[in-house]
Amino acid sequence: MNILVLGGGGREHAMAWKAAQSKEAECIYCAPGNPGMAQLDKAICVSVDGDDFSAVAVFIKEKNIGMVLVGPEAPLAAGIVNALQSTGAMVFGPCKAAARLEASKSFSKEFMARHNIPTAPYKAFTDAAEAKAYVEEVGVPLVVKADGLAAGKGVTVALDKATALKAIDDAMVTGVFGDAGNQIIIEGFLEGEEASILAFADGKTVIPMASSQDHKPAFDGDKGPNTGGMGAYSPAPVVTDALMAEIQKTVLQPCIDGMATEGSPYVGVLYAGLMITKDGPKVVEFNCRFGDPETQVVLPRLTSDLVEIVRACCTGTLDQIALEYTSDACATVVMASEGYPGSYPKGCAITGINEAEADGTAQVFHAGTREEGGELLTSGGRVLAVTALGATLRETLERAYDGIEKISFEGAQYRKDIGQKAFKHL
Repeated sequence: MNILVLGGGGREHAMAWKAAQSKEAECIYCAPGNPGMAQLDKAICVSVDGDDFSAVAVFIKEKNIGMVLVGPEAPLAAGIVNALQSTGAMVFGPCKAAARLEASKSFSKEFMARHNIPTAPYKAFTDAAEAKAYVEEVGVPLVVKADGLAAGKGVTVALDKATALKAIDDAMVTGVFGDAGNQIIIEGFLEGEEASILAFADGKTVIPMASSQDHKPAFDGDKGPNTGGMGAYSPAPVVTDALMAEIQKTVLQPCIDGMATEGSPYVGVLYAGLMITKDGPKVVEFNCRFGDPETQVVLPRLTSDLVEIVRACCTGTLDQIALEYTSDACATVVMASEGYPGSYPKGCAITGINEAEADGTAQVFHAGTREEGGELLTSGGRVLAVTALGATLRETLERAYDGIEKISFEGAQYRKDIGQKAFKHL
């Protein structure tokens, strides 16, 4: 089967890397892909615009594509699954109506209220003055979120009033997030430890993947602004077997059942970002696709065939699938450009990737790289992620950081405390 992977970041590199291991995969086209994806067996990078649905449809027919793996959230929110239905290819992801779980924070909150899915209390605002008055009324701590898609950066955890008011101005007055910030929600602060649960869904059955934990803030100790994610590890020991069963019962299955009841069966990856509170798991956010960088630690642990799982999701036969994982732990550490998630330079030369991968203990997933004149250069905020497996979390973290030490580019920044929260549970 010919497969098309839409996107060119670290998540999509991991998706293509895993799909290439399937016996069913013949050729994997990556649009636009990246230099790392271009080196994969079976892979070809192509200049097809994933946001041009008609161009994607033409490419599907030209190359006899049987399966489309959609990486980013934007095309899913714009309705790519609906647009490509007539091509006959299996398009892996939720329809436009179901993707509102991520595309609109207010829709997601209202949906959770309708289906009794545990989350923080909230209020939506379209007027900055009203939002500020609400902050004055309820006080801090609280969380301010842009309603629309903001590449993982539209969330501000405000521990003081000044931070909350600035977040409102950034979203609604300055327009930092564009149209995504025209509406915001302000929600209650949840205390606890975060965990990411990704799950496969076919519209009626939902099966959680191995647990993981992302690290959103830019700097060590969870300091600094939120990013798209600076590293992750799996499994997350805060998610015990009993807790996973509770998450399945109170979050995942009610979400899938609710979508079906409302006429928008959810097919694809459902990402539940959770806070594990003293009162149990509560949803911080839903995303409608593989997480980044969680994908880079979950898929390396998956020993089942990704293509077979995706087919089962697209054909409504997920109940016949059992997910299998290695017992090894996995960790990934993101190397980012200086200044990320703010403005950052581009075009810095990258060296050392071959050395990092030489002994086979580390896999480098490209996120923001490009090639020019035979030289590998930075082209994004998150440049690459060094991923490693190991018998224990300590071992896998040592391997990942050993790989990091061998790679360099001007201004490289990375967190040095990925995975440290796990050790209090071990």
